Amino acid sequence: MGKQELVEFIAAKANLTKADAARALDAVLAGVTEGLKKEGKVTLTGFFTFSAEKKAAKEGRNPRTGETVKIAARTAVTFKAGSKLKDAVNA
Repeated sequence: MGKQELVEFIAAKANLTKADAARALDAVLAGVTEGLKKEGKVTLTGFFTFSAEKKAAKEGRNPRTGETVKIAARTAVTFKAGSKLKDAVNA
């Protein structure tokens, strides 16, 4: 499901216009992004947890040439599904 299909689903489920549903979805995504930036974690209990984890700089290899390359430090985002989401998907 892409963003447009998700907007259409939200609009139908919540009895909203597609424009309102798109704004609502954009607001949720902006909230998740801001939460990760400020606190490093966003949790909806039973549904999901997004976490921001700092990764140290390291050396890697270019698989094509075998040359050693430096990989810069970064922040990676991880996702963990909650029990309610897992149960719903496996039902």
